[in-house]
Amino acid sequence: MKKIEAVIKPFKLDDVKEKLTEIGIRGITISEVKGFGRQKGHTELYRGAEYVIDFIPKIKVEVVVSDELVAQAVEVIQEAAKTGRIGDGKIFIFSIDEVIRIRTGETGENAL
Repeated sequence: MKKIEAVIKPFKLDDVKEKLTEIGIRGITISEVKGFGRQKGHTELYRGAEYVIDFIPKIKVEVVVSDELVAQAVEVIQEAAKTGRIGDGKIFIFSIDEVIRIRTGETGENAL
């Protein structure tokens, strides 16, 4: 099993969620996060004064999938989140040793 974390632009969340649901992913965790990468923020003008905005609002999408679904999940996230402009985000993939459903005690892929 693998955990996929994708940091994406907020307005792309609905597209990503819809595509993940279409390929059979049933559980998704979403967090509102802030950060910066190569774009290093931007400046904004407010009441005549210029402010540097270091941390850009993003959405972090987390899903845990079976090994067979990893490539397909990454592909649909990449397609749905891409705008072609700087700041589209990143996808991280982690190995998961075990999953336990608290309510039933199911383990492994049955717990997904």
